[in-house]
Amino acid sequence: MAINDQLTLIELAKRTNNGEFLMIAEALNQINEIMQDAVWVESNQAISHVGSIRTSLPSGTWRRFNKGIDKHASTTKQVTEVMGMLEDYSVVDVALAEISGNAKQFRSQEDLAFIEGMSQSFIGAIFYGDLSDEIDSFNGLAQRYDELTDDGVWNAGGSGSDTTSAWFIDWSPRYVHLIYPKGASFAGVQRTDLGQRPAYDASSKPFEAWWTHFKIAGGLYVKDARAVQRIVNIETTGSTNLFDEDLGIAALNALPIPGGGPGLKMYVNRTVKTQIDIIAKDKNNVFYPINDAFGRKVTSFRGVPIRVCEQILDTETAIS
Repeated sequence: MAINDQLTLIELAKRTNNGEFLMIAEALNQINEIMQDAVWVESNQAISHVGSIRTSLPSGTWRRFNKGIDKHASTTKQVTEVMGMLEDYSVVDVALAEISGNAKQFRSQEDLAFIEGMSQSFIGAIFYGDLSDEIDSFNGLAQRYDELTDDGVWNAGGSGSDTTSAWFIDWSPRYVHLIYPKGASFAGVQRTDLGQRPAYDASSKPFEAWWTHFKIAGGLYVKDARAVQRIVNIETTGSTNLFDEDLGIAALNALPIPGGGPGLKMYVNRTVKTQIDIIAKDKNNVFYPINDAFGRKVTSFRGVPIRVCEQILDTETAIS
């Protein structure tokens, strides 16, 4: 799909009718409920976050009277997580904005598109970020839980390049959280109106434009690897190797706190949510109670809220 680097009169015509702004059908918007749940923690360095993970515990020594014991200490390892900076500019010709009849609304409509698009990109990186592919990003969850022999990876048995995953993530400063730069006052998409200033066309000739800067700076820190559980190789078509409740139960019991802490959520895309809803339509199925949370119905798996996240792909290549 082609991406425009500037707004045009043709694009303005698509957004207005007889001088009135049309309600834009946001057909590219997605449901990505993960951002409602994710915990943000300020990093302890400017462009990275350094953490310490305990790797062994003192076990003590059984002692007799009048006999000494050896002394021991725990061991740790240091982990450094990098952050990425995702940025973009909206540049709107001042004359074009004035022709629209409502420059403020015209720019606001465009800003919403930037916020949605950049949010999708950042959420995609949470799941699929790969420093070997994009050195200025960060490693996502799929890069960390990418082998069937890894703790926290459960195999639903699918094959090919049309599989997907279900994720259990226990959000907490103690377990898993997002990080934002040290000293920053904002986590998430930051919008800065830079006002009117010159822009330049392809021939380096100036014109007056409204500039808006958008930025997300952040990364992912998995402090306790057990706090993420991934069910992989879920088939997106057919009737076999679909989401398996038994694997879900096994995953829940592998969390640091069996069954999960207060920050635990389950993330699936629309395909797996549909598979779950078809199972859940049997009112005798106790795995999927329906609870009223904040005025809306929410399906949960053994008490864990199920969140839809469309950045989880239907085109994952099965892990073998």
